[in-house]
Amino acid sequence: MADRVTRLAQLAVHGANVQPGQVVLVQADLGHEELARAVAAAAYDRGAKFVDVNYFDPYVKRARIEHADPDTLEFVPSWYGDRFTEHAKEHGARVTLNGVTAPNLLDDLDKTLVGRDRLPRVKELSDIVAKRLTNWCIVPAPHPAWASLVWPELSEDEAYERLWSELEHVLRLDESDPVQAWEERMAVLKDSASRLAQRRFDAVELRGPGTELTIGLLPTGTWWSADFTTAEGLRHLPNLPTEEVFTSPDPLRTEGHVTSTKPLVLQDGTIVRGLRVRFEAGKAVEIDADENAEALLARLAVDDGGLRLGELALVDRKGRIGPLGTVFYDTLLDENASSHIAFGSGFPFLVEDEDASRVNESATHVDFMIGSPELEVDGVTAAGERVPILRGGDWQL
Repeated sequence: MADRVTRLAQLAVHGANVQPGQVVLVQADLGHEELARAVAAAAYDRGAKFVDVNYFDPYVKRARIEHADPDTLEFVPSWYGDRFTEHAKEHGARVTLNGVTAPNLLDDLDKTLVGRDRLPRVKELSDIVAKRLTNWCIVPAPHPAWASLVWPELSEDEAYERLWSELEHVLRLDESDPVQAWEERMAVLKDSASRLAQRRFDAVELRGPGTELTIGLLPTGTWWSADFTTAEGLRHLPNLPTEEVFTSPDPLRTEGHVTSTKPLVLQDGTIVRGLRVRFEAGKAVEIDADENAEALLARLAVDDGGLRLGELALVDRKGRIGPLGTVFYDTLLDENASSHIAFGSGFPFLVEDEDASRVNESATHVDFMIGSPELEVDGVTAAGERVPILRGGDWQL
């Protein structure tokens, strides 16, 4: 097990591209201590000046929702955001460990109250990402409780072993040289993004079971894979694993309805199943779900941008996550199994300066999955020509 943890930690630090002399922030939940310590060791091996590990306790969040004055639930102490802002000013690195440690912990609480407490996310992160101030990477952190959520029919030990095995596969840790394996996959994803960008589509149409959606694009918008550079030119891989290519759409030009194809798991572990959304003039005017719609609505009520789209991401079937058929109940993984869209903040660096002010702004960013083998995706040119992009999960360009 120790070797597994070390290899994952080294990949996380490689993805963040930690530099000598940097301060490294590690965000984790209680329950991720072993991996957090291994990340600290790997970061120091690369020359980090200081590693600051911050643990979030979901049980303290539950205590707040259960006992605090409801009118105080949206309060976040200023020093929470200041910590990230000051770190960004120093151009530090950031590693986030992702994965539920206490599934269903908040299920019996008022979902509107659950959604109003938006921690552990802080609004300052949206601006830091938009301005590309830090090099960062998010990786999954295996936990027995997470494994049992995914495979409740297995014993805890069997489920935990299966989670590790599948995560090693999708992270390419089962390769003799995971770093080189990721270089090869990123080259494919960057090529797909480049081919999409060259077509200069005016809009993208998505059609599938429960989905008839048209998403307008910005005139100078481009497409990227999750292979970033900071404003100072430092390369990093913000998500591992990653299988997507994405853009920031025009937040005023989404029309139609869409149905999620996988459960959405919010950062606090709340599971939203059967999500259905209808858009008019770019804004979500109807949001419903089979479970926990209220929690999502409260999360998006942070500002007007929370009800508009900041991201459209397309995923083909050649990645490693989708073919497994596993619902991981973790957005980092599930969003890279299928195409998805995101409420909230967009990415100004995906457009030219004249369109930067048009990219959606919000203190939140919530991805949800809409892709399936049945989803058909077309690009629409300014002249109205429809060009197939995805059919059966295969690129058509």
